[in-house]
Amino acid sequence: MASGDGLASLGPEGASAAAHALSLPAEAYGNDPRLEVMWAMKAYNHAEVYFNLISSVEPKFLKLTKQDDQIYSAFRETFKDFDIKLLKEDELKSEEAKERWRPFCNQFEGLVEDFNYGTLLRLDCEKDYTEENTIFATRIQFFAIEIARNREGYNDAVYKSKCKSKS
Repeated sequence: MASGDGLASLGPEGASAAAHALSLPAEAYGNDPRLEVMWAMKAYNHAEVYFNLISSVEPKFLKLTKQDDQIYSAFRETFKDFDIKLLKEDELKSEEAKERWRPFCNQFEGLVEDFNYGTLLRLDCEKDYTEENTIFATRIQFFAIEIARNREGYNDAVYKSKCKSKS
């Protein structure tokens, strides 16, 4: 993932102010465009950290949450044949997909912190985060798909690619 200035460009005081602002309830904002930029920066930072993690550690050993087993079981029970290698936007965003995903996601309210926050998700698990390969999803969708990708070996391509480039 290309490194940008991200939160570092804000400096310690700006990053602290951004973190505080993101912790306030949504009703405190209205349609403040600065909030959208802060959320985008937070999502980008999360994506960068995650990609660096799966590039550095064999993905099958990663634990993303305390509820990984529960998330994975519920995901595979609900979405038995869901193709996690190459996602299609309409499988997450269409009205029909939203109707399937909503009950799945809502079962983790109170169990997974910020379960419905926006997060960046790679469409093709063998590729980096790019504009063409990234979709905005909820955090629990990210966890469900990435836990499955890690356990089922789909993120191994990223890890192996980074290992090869180091040698």
